[in-house]
This record gives sequence, structure tokens and C-alpha cells, in this order.
Amino acid sequence: MADVGAILRDLAAESGELDALVAALPEAGWARPTPADGWTIAHQIAHLAWTDDKALIAVRTPELFAAEVEKAFASGGKDVDEGAETGAQAPPAELLARWRTGREDLARGLAEVPDGQKVPWYGPPMSAASMVTARIMETWAHAQDVFDALGVRREPSERLWHIARFGVRTRNFAYTINSRTPPAEEFRVELTAPDGSTWAWGPEDAADRVTGSALGFCLVVTQRRHPADTDLRTEGEQARTWLTFAQAFAGMPGPGRREGQFA
Repeated sequence: MADVGAILRDLAAESGELDALVAALPEAGWARPTPADGWTIAHQIAHLAWTDDKALIAVRTPELFAAEVEKAFASGGKDVDEGAETGAQAPPAELLARWRTGREDLARGLAEVPDGQKVPWYGPPMSAASMVTARIMETWAHAQDVFDALGVRREPSERLWHIARFGVRTRNFAYTINSRTPPAEEFRVELTAPDGSTWAWGPEDAADRVTGSALGFCLVVTQRRHPADTDLRTEGEQARTWLTFAQAFAGMPGPGRREGQFA
């Protein structure tokens, strides 16, 4: 059984790293554009706050969440942009306070989910541990946009393990959401962790393989870098193709990043 408390501590650390970065910005800095088209730093934080609000609905009142899913797919994903746009109009101090309160409320809610109970979401229902992992993944991804916007380099941490594992486990979801049939065979994913050790998933003798740094893999499965702009290597046509649309986040397929955008 996964230790939800330990994963929540990693989520708090991930959120805290981004919080410290944006809290130090002057008000004008929140209007700086990020690599996501049309999104400023304020949009990135507003999106995280919006998603935390939706997740809290799923945790506290799961019977109401089906309406949120219907709304999202009826809008073709536009409700995500609308939520970010609305939230970004608030003064930065107010937006930051909203994000802090919302993520704390969500953490308390997730800590109270009974073992074995699934939480509904925009993709498949998840355990509390998987939901916390998804929040780590999304927080890290949107933080990357903020770090990139500010030209600040951040050191990769062992928390990347959560994101890498999530990226592997959502392989078939990425195929399905892109109207493709998932391969019957598992892929082998071997990644070099920040401390130099190896993280691996899938059979050792798999024909299709992905190797490289954990950072590169996480950047690709969160669509923060084009695969060609990372150190990832593939063996097998199916593994190569997967990386072109790999998507660890729920919702509609994303456009990703252009090749050479961060060269």
C-alpha cells in the first residue's frame, strides 16, 4: 500500500519550490509570458489553483464530479483556459493566497480518502496516492514553464521518480486519448536518476526501449520539451512514436513544445 502521507510531503515540497519562486516576484513579474501560448506566470498559478479546486470536488463530493467531466469535454478543453484566464485577473497576492489555501485543503482531503477508494477524474478514476502523484506531476510541469519564463535553472530532485513512474503508467492512456490502439507489449524504460542510480520499468528483454535521463523523460511526458531536444534514446518504432504524443496529464491532447524551442 502506497504511503499517501509521504507522497503528500513530496507534493508540498514541489509546491513550495514554485511558491518561493513566484512569491519573490514583483507584481509586474506575474505578467511575464511563459512557453505556453497565451499564458503568463499568473495563468500558470491560476491553473494550478483551478485544478486543485476541481480535485477537491472529486475528493469531497465525487457524485458531483461527473458534471465537471461533461463540462470539460463539451468545451473541448476550453474550460481549462477559461479557468486560468479568470484566475489570472486577480491581484498576484490574492491569487497566491488562493493557491496556497486550495492546495492545503486538497492535501487534507486526500489524506482522509479511505484505503481502496477511487477518486473520479478527467481520465480513469485514481486512488488517493495516484491523485497526489498526478498533482506532483502537474505542479512540476507548470513550475517548469515558470522557471523557463524567468530563465532560472532548477536542480532535478528525487521527486522526479513520481513523475517518471506516472509517465510510464499513463502510456496506454496517451494512446487512447490520441485515438490510437495501445501496443500489447510493454516497453522498457530505463532512466538515470538525479543521484546517478537507475530507475527502470518494463521487461528487460522488451523490443521497444526508452533510455536517458529521468529529467528528459519527465520533460517529454509532461510535454515541456520536444523529444529531439532531450537526451532520450529509443529502440523500436513503437517507442519512438510514443514519445511524440506521450501525455502524463489528463484531459485533451496537448500541443507540446516545438523542436528547437529551447535550443
